[in-house]
Amino acid sequence: MKTQRQWVLIQIFQVLCGLTQRTIRSRPVMDLLSGTYIFAVLLACVVFHSGAQEKNYTIREEMPENVLIGDLLKDLNLSLVPNKSLTSAMQFKLVYKTGDVPLIRIEEDTGEIFTTGARIDREKLCVGIPTDEQCFYEVEVAILPDEIFRLLKIRFLIEDINDNAPLFPTTVINISIPENSAINSKYTLPAAIDPDVGINGVQNYELIKGQNIFGLDVIETPEGEKMPQLIVQKELDREEKDTYVMKVKVEDGGFPQRSSTAILQVSVTDTNDNHPVFKETEIEVSIPENAPVGTSVTQLHATDADIGENARIHFSFSNLVSNIAKRLFHLNTTTGLITIKEPLDREETPNHKLLVLASDGGLVPARAMVLVNVTDVNDNVPSIDIRYIVNTINDTVVLSENVPLNTKIALITVTDKDADHNGRVSCFTDHEIPFRLRPVFSNQFLLETAAYLDYESTKEYAIKLLAADAGKPPLNQSAMLFIKVKDENDNAPVFTQSLVTVSIPENNSPGIQLTKVSATDADTGPNAEINFLLGPDAPPEFSLDRRTGMLTVVKKLDREKEEKYFFTVLAKDNGVPPLTSNVTVFVSVIDQNDNTPTFTHNEYNFYVPENLPKHGTVGLITVTDPDYGENSVVTLSILDENDGFTIDSQTGVIRPNISFDREKQESYTFYVKAEDGGRVSRSSSAKVTINVVDVNDNKPVFIVPPSNYSYELVLPSTDPGTVVFQVIAVDNDTGMNAEVRYSIVGENTRDLFEINETTGSIIMKEKCDVTDLGLHRVLVKANDLGQPDSLFSVVTVNLFVNESVTNATLINELLHKSTEAPVTPNTEIADASSPTIDYVKILVAVVAGTITVVVVIFITAVVRCRQAPHLKAAQKNKQNSEWATPNPENMQMIMMKKKKKKKKHPPKNLLLNFVTIEETKADDVDNDGNSITLELPIDLEEQTMGKYNWVTTPTTFKPDSPDLARHYKSASPQPAFQIQPETPLNSKHHIIQELPLDNTFVACDSISKCSSSSSDPYSVSDSGYPMTTFEAPVSVHARPTDSRTSPIEICSEI
Repeated sequence: MKTQRQWVLIQIFQVLCGLTQRTIRSRPVMDLLSGTYIFAVLLACVVFHSGAQEKNYTIREEMPENVLIGDLLKDLNLSLVPNKSLTSAMQFKLVYKTGDVPLIRIEEDTGEIFTTGARIDREKLCVGIPTDEQCFYEVEVAILPDEIFRLLKIRFLIEDINDNAPLFPTTVINISIPENSAINSKYTLPAAIDPDVGINGVQNYELIKGQNIFGLDVIETPEGEKMPQLIVQKELDREEKDTYVMKVKVEDGGFPQRSSTAILQVSVTDTNDNHPVFKETEIEVSIPENAPVGTSVTQLHATDADIGENARIHFSFSNLVSNIAKRLFHLNTTTGLITIKEPLDREETPNHKLLVLASDGGLVPARAMVLVNVTDVNDNVPSIDIRYIVNTINDTVVLSENVPLNTKIALITVTDKDADHNGRVSCFTDHEIPFRLRPVFSNQFLLETAAYLDYESTKEYAIKLLAADAGKPPLNQSAMLFIKVKDENDNAPVFTQSLVTVSIPENNSPGIQLTKVSATDADTGPNAEINFLLGPDAPPEFSLDRRTGMLTVVKKLDREKEEKYFFTVLAKDNGVPPLTSNVTVFVSVIDQNDNTPTFTHNEYNFYVPENLPKHGTVGLITVTDPDYGENSVVTLSILDENDGFTIDSQTGVIRPNISFDREKQESYTFYVKAEDGGRVSRSSSAKVTINVVDVNDNKPVFIVPPSNYSYELVLPSTDPGTVVFQVIAVDNDTGMNAEVRYSIVGENTRDLFEINETTGSIIMKEKCDVTDLGLHRVLVKANDLGQPDSLFSVVTVNLFVNESVTNATLINELLHKSTEAPVTPNTEIADASSPTIDYVKILVAVVAGTITVVVVIFITAVVRCRQAPHLKAAQKNKQNSEWATPNPENMQMIMMKKKKKKKKHPPKNLLLNFVTIEETKADDVDNDGNSITLELPIDLEEQTMGKYNWVTTPTTFKPDSPDLARHYKSASPQPAFQIQPETPLNSKHHIIQELPLDNTFVACDSISKCSSSSSDPYSVSDSGYPMTTFEAPVSVHARPTDSRTSPIEICSEI
């Protein structure tokens, strides 16, 4: 029922329009009121007949794609067309300029309006529009077919969202405040700028870290801008502090809220108590847009009551002045004269607000607002915007010759950027054509067909559109619109094959013809003429003859790059528009052996531990061949018949046939060959280097001391903490396996010494007393930091504590005593240095000792002088000796008398036995000069030495390690032993040694001379350390080490 009423109203409105037109023709003269009324009715009729209508929508900026905005079908009630048949379904056509990217799209069938992927940015769309004005986006929509044609103008109100954060002009704000500023004084800070509007704009400022010296206030300027002001809350003293650094935060009121900060640096300056004052604070001027560059706009005047530098005024634009205004106008900072810097354009910006600041160096500048109105001149020609409603080809409208009358072709919009009469534009065509312009909106016209088209009489039209404004003199513009009339073409070409298949060997010669494609067309004339084209997916390796359809290979094919080609061939007739069809072409490329096997690396480096077993895995060689089939089967082999390694010909795994020894050879190099299985095979080679990584198979070797028979003199006056000796050991391994740590593992019975585990320095631990005089033996262990098992060596360090060495020969003989010739145990010794002796006994002992020494010296001298030859011979076979120990306190001499042989018996419990050393003779054919036999101590104290198995070779020794003990069995103190020159410098078992031990305490009389000139031939090392010989005079004193130790009788020699 509602539909019928609306239809009746439309019919009545049409009748009313007809009556009004007849009234005008019958009454040409009428009064003003009736004429105005009739004009309004006519305008409504024109709009109604032309189908023009407007619709407004509201959308937010930054909306995502495919958001529904509105439904034209429902919003405009466009379904109300009763009893009216349509030639085609209702269609909504968005009319926009070619090349433009629309912000919305319309479903042609339903009229639903959606957002597109184009960004809706209010700040970009409405740039230059004042923030208090609304932002609109307009489009036109054509409703088809012609029976119900309407043209809609849709206006979208763009609502702002908070998509921009407020920003200060600079990240660092520098201001100066005089030191005499009163409390609650305010200083204006540069305002932040936010492109958003309303609540999304700047709302609040906050001062961060004001230090209770400053505060922040926000005021609103007459222009509506929020300006931050810095408030002085405490008195300032520049001499006390002249700079304050804070932060200023600005926030908007949007959701989510956005903010930014700037660093505020306040400099306290001296006083300037008068501010500049503008003569006029608001100035409005008008200037034509064609004013030349350099024209004066206005002259600003400001005064300052101060004198000198404080009265010098500096003019500048405020930060609130737009960048466009700063680009167009120039402000003389000294005189205040504003001039035109660049040509003005009223159509770009009709007015400019110039906020000028006058500052005398203080923090509160004077403000003056200059409003510049740019007046219009007729300097813009009209523009013609053609938006096609029908589809175009190369900007040419193509219409079928059987299109109906009133077919809508394009929307013509004429505009002029000028104002008033200068912007009033009229549009028309230059001659009679079967097309017409029908007005729809102000300055908008529809181009539609006014007569039937005839392809045979006129095949195309070049329509010249003219637009002229009402300025004086008027300016005009023209545009060309091309329309082609096409013949009907309703049959597409048909290929004779549904799939074209062909094969060709790779590495072909360019220009080979593959096959010929053919097609037929049921049309006649030009519409039946067929041209063959390669589809857009066709590779550049092929070409197609446009007329014959011959497919040709124009480039050499490479199967390794492309094995198969699928592309389409098009058959296109010469109809307007042309009809096309396509067929798929499949080209298969046959492989040839044209690629050499390729190694993944030109050179391979493998790292293996030296204890890798034979036939273990060294590494893997990878080879590729991009060929196919047998041409890609690769066989690997080692060149130059290398027997040390093998390689799996298929997998590329390298295995050793040898045992590695880094100390003998650190790396191995050979070449591997890769050969494919082609009929004419191809090959390549790569270098392989195998690096042997060290494992901990060498124990440390002592080079200092050179042997177990050297000793070092230590003065009794040595202070605790003093380094008395340093042991040095080297390890032929590398890395952590060669890092050596030292420790004392035995002897050192009085705990007189300690050792630095890193440097090997032996340090005096305690202050020596009389009981500590004599020979001390320290058993030092050197172990490496190898993983998982650490290797070690042990050496005996002999430290002789005495003032000097008076009988070095006697000490050396005692150091070299073996267990086969033990010291006679029946020697009497008296402890003359006991601290419990009372003063009477000490006095008697001193006198008796002095007399005894004199008598012994005299008798010995007489006997030696008379029987010197016999004495020397006797000393060679002597097994027991007499020796005396002088007491440094009372110089008492204790006689050590020799007992009869029948009363000899071994000591109850000697501290240890001696090492027996046998040297390998040079002419021994069973030895290579490096084999020795070593008999180690057997009576060491159990708690100290029990954890070392000195009788057997340590488990860390290799089975073929030299037997050094055999070298030490020689009776000569310096056996003839030399390292053979052909011995490898880095031999794995070179200088592996276990030095013999000795712990005999030796003393000599004050006249005897001791030295440590003996040397051990097995202290020679290949580590590069020089052999060290210790020669230092020492004096020897006895120190009883154990109550069980038997006294020893040694004869001193004068």
